[in-house]
Amino acid sequence: MLGRLPIQLTDRIHLIDGFDMGIPSRTGTYVIDEEELTLVETGPSPSIKYIKKGLETLGHTLSQVKYIIVTHIHLDHAGGAGVLLKLCPNAKVIVHPRGKRHLMDPVRLTGGARAIYGESFSDFFDPVESVPEEKLIEKGEGDTLTIGPNCTLQFLDTPGHAKHHFSVYDPISNGLFTGDTAGVRYDQLDPLGIDLFLPSTSPNHFDLTAMHESIDRMLRMNLDFIYFGHFGSTLKTTAALQQVSEWLDIFVGEGEQVFAEGKGYDVLAMRMLNRVRDHLRQLEVPDDHPVYILINLDMQVSALGIIDYFKKLKQ
Repeated sequence: MLGRLPIQLTDRIHLIDGFDMGIPSRTGTYVIDEEELTLVETGPSPSIKYIKKGLETLGHTLSQVKYIIVTHIHLDHAGGAGVLLKLCPNAKVIVHPRGKRHLMDPVRLTGGARAIYGESFSDFFDPVESVPEEKLIEKGEGDTLTIGPNCTLQFLDTPGHAKHHFSVYDPISNGLFTGDTAGVRYDQLDPLGIDLFLPSTSPNHFDLTAMHESIDRMLRMNLDFIYFGHFGSTLKTTAALQQVSEWLDIFVGEGEQVFAEGKGYDVLAMRMLNRVRDHLRQLEVPDDHPVYILINLDMQVSALGIIDYFKKLKQ
């Protein structure tokens, strides 16, 4: 898998597949080739070897990396920041103000992930190393970062998936790095010509209203590109955001019903999976398509977040 070439998205943006959980086209790291070489997302620590190889393939060295941006601090996006930073002596990590302390001391982060992933945690995420405070830069709503003579990135606070989440606007491509707020793009369906975008509602910060507001804000931007945390980019930005918004209401509606019935996240995950399967069957996607490995996992985690959301509403 180390032989997979970085994916060219524009003349200055590439995507390195990090083979998160050992699965291709799951989570990646974006490389913005500007005067100040910038990465967006690290993925978990097991992905770092792929980032290193990908940068070498693109003709870059680790010492050239100046900024490592993480849209939020969940381990599948930022868990490798501490490990990668040790390999990039001239880099600093850009993080949302709410996420800074968790990169400095990732104990709570790792505890939450262990509760979800159980015995698989070590294989997926270890080691999770802290980031020194002097290597961290906070960016929030309205802040900017100049990485080239003609490129100043802009940061937008985009909660919904997490409170410690920003999105990053690239003015040159008129594109937005959306992390998980704008959902998941299933690259595995590309060969079938099918676009599937589903919301990501993982615990503990999922907020229905905030997510809709963030998606509506993105729609108003008239973007040319969306760069997803999972996985790759789309030019069909309006259709993608509208689809995520529609599925969000479907999933939350299912969650409200399951919660009212006094049932748990496992029942909800199955109902959500069945809704997606019914949709894909209409598009003639076979039930044994490999995409279901990821969809099933995502429905499990998203169902946890939706049930958690309704529990909080009842408090």
